[in-house]
Amino acid sequence: MTSQRQVIEVESDKPRRFVFVLMEQFTLLSFSAAVESLRIANRMANKTLYEWEVVGEGGTTIVCSANIEFKLDGDLPELRRDDTMVLCSGIGVQQATTRKLLNWIRREARKGLMVGGLCTAAYPMACAGILDGKRATIHWENQDSFAEEFDQVSLTKSVFVIDGNRMTTAGGTSSVDLMLKLIANHHGEELANAVADQLIYSSIRTDQDTQRLSVPTRIGVRHPKLSQVIQMMEANIEEPISPSILAREVGMSTRQLERLFRRYLNRSPKRYYMELRLSKARNLLMQTDMSVINVALACGFASPSHFSKCYRAHYDTTPYRERGSHATRLSI
Repeated sequence: MTSQRQVIEVESDKPRRFVFVLMEQFTLLSFSAAVESLRIANRMANKTLYEWEVVGEGGTTIVCSANIEFKLDGDLPELRRDDTMVLCSGIGVQQATTRKLLNWIRREARKGLMVGGLCTAAYPMACAGILDGKRATIHWENQDSFAEEFDQVSLTKSVFVIDGNRMTTAGGTSSVDLMLKLIANHHGEELANAVADQLIYSSIRTDQDTQRLSVPTRIGVRHPKLSQVIQMMEANIEEPISPSILAREVGMSTRQLERLFRRYLNRSPKRYYMELRLSKARNLLMQTDMSVINVALACGFASPSHFSKCYRAHYDTTPYRERGSHATRLSI
């Protein structure tokens, strides 16, 4: 990297302070991408536009999901109204969301400061009640369970969302997109673009971009009618649509639809739909306290016995055993 970098002229008063709150098993990429964006903004402006500290419950050390230990700057602090709190979480966010943390979030949020959540951290924000009536996003793996638990939050599939003084991201590199947006808001597009160039980040996403790959990219098949049918399936898990209606919606016969799925996905439409529903069911079993009966209903199964039979045939275990083994793994 050349030392003769361009310095972006920006006006600034005192530096903006970010307080990153690391939760157990937080996602390293989401956190580091956010901090690096702020660091590079300082470097490109040749002045301290941003300051940050890294805190967490207990104030000593914390371990991320990559099993790397981090030394914290301190315990959960008293914040100023002009601070920005950024919660960083990852896998096992439910277990990492403690009563102490929730009480602290509520207390500090009452000051009116900006609160953000990276990756799965919309969960503690919602638990604390500070996302009620707000738009938000969360990592796609957690979308189903979040939607079931927090119907007072307007959940989107965007890579990031800023709604008033609340910010959420979908995880991974979406932290970069959020920080670039904030840098542009604070100090202009030129600086944000310079930061993106330093990060070799050539495609800056907005809050209008969705977090998951398109259906054709995910399944490796570019067939418009097949993509359309799969999108309808994904949008109608709780009340499945029959193959005949799906076929009619895209102007095909049921037999043609069957051949299409067999040719490109090596399974019937009914089988593919069942796998989607069982995948959502597994997420709900792993990530929520919903009863097995309610999980079955949320995934379009009329009875627990039918759900259990289908689940066992696909995953070689019952829903009850799946939940029990997951709870055991978390306690180890």
